[in-house]
Amino acid sequence: MKTESFTSNTLVKLTLSNVFFLSGLPPPNGGVSFPNLKTPSLVSVGFEPCEVYEYLISGCPVLEELFIRYASPSECSWMVVNQSITVSSPSIKRMSISYPSRDYWERPASEVFRTPSLVYLDHSGYVAGHYHVDFTSLVEARLDLRRERVLAAEEDGIDDSSDGGWDEDVYDEDGSCFGVEHNAEVHDDVIDDDADIDDNDAADSDSDSDGEDSLPDVVNLVEGISNVKTLHLSPYFLEVFDICCKSMQVFHKLLTLSFESDKERGWQVVPLILKNSPNLETLVIKGLVHQVTDKCGDACVCIAKKKKKMEEEEKVCCLSTCQVKVLNISGYGGTGRERKQMRHFLGNLKCLETVKVGLVAENHHEDNSVNNHYQIITNALTKLPRASSNCQIHFF
Repeated sequence: MKTESFTSNTLVKLTLSNVFFLSGLPPPNGGVSFPNLKTPSLVSVGFEPCEVYEYLISGCPVLEELFIRYASPSECSWMVVNQSITVSSPSIKRMSISYPSRDYWERPASEVFRTPSLVYLDHSGYVAGHYHVDFTSLVEARLDLRRERVLAAEEDGIDDSSDGGWDEDVYDEDGSCFGVEHNAEVHDDVIDDDADIDDNDAADSDSDSDGEDSLPDVVNLVEGISNVKTLHLSPYFLEVFDICCKSMQVFHKLLTLSFESDKERGWQVVPLILKNSPNLETLVIKGLVHQVTDKCGDACVCIAKKKKKMEEEEKVCCLSTCQVKVLNISGYGGTGRERKQMRHFLGNLKCLETVKVGLVAENHHEDNSVNNHYQIITNALTKLPRASSNCQIHFF
């Protein structure tokens, strides 16, 4: 569709989909005009040149919601991959932007969001090289940005059975990483608490082959989201947060932190986020299984006993200073290491009032073997010592 006569005075909601392609030279003044359009949804779309997209947004003065899913290169071979993404709208309140990370080879050069009225952001795809943002009113953010292209199984040549050091647990992976619960496979060692994690098991997170100069810079993005009340992070963005953010902001207003674990990625940045969230009340974790590393600090039990004991003597555990009242864990399989992690949480979070645990094992009264397995897991959890005398554990 040519942009020269892309106008409507009555349209309130617009959906463009199925590899819709906007092309053309810069339109004349008034050539793109939707004075009443509040909700455009652009699904599998492309723009050529890239500025055409900006003309469309600028022609919507009362925009409130924006949903964009970029077409993949396989759908639009002409697509310029490392284009900059810009959204400038003083009125927009909710925004969702995504592009398929399995298909793109390069990250966007930069992303610019001039959206002072935005209250909700959902962004997935590649992390850009640089960010310039105005998120003055932002309340909730959901980020699933990654540094590298996700290879399909037939491309990467890597055995998916690799467990990143958590050899007791297996996660279901369906290609999507965020918003989908990873369920740990239940094993016979559900109450084995004696297995230690050796230093040799820990992944060396400093083996990143990228030079410092080639890393994306997310400092401005993190600063932009530092005033949110609710923050959801994928395991990929936890990694980006750790590697690509040169300074940590204080999240004074953050009340709810939610993140998802991945067996091939660690929790390196989690202690820093917890320490810099003084008013955090609710902690939601989708799966406890993550990559074994000696860089996760004292938020988890990855560190081998000797090294961990030395660190505990030097400083107070970051969990003991948290104000978290509600802990929500999903995908709990009852393995020994998962139970160790729960012991660590319950024994250090002093303000806990409610713990909600979503179990992989279900309670089937008609099947005694399954029901017994469920009871073993729940009984083991309820017997763990708790730093808070007000803490109640519930299962779902």
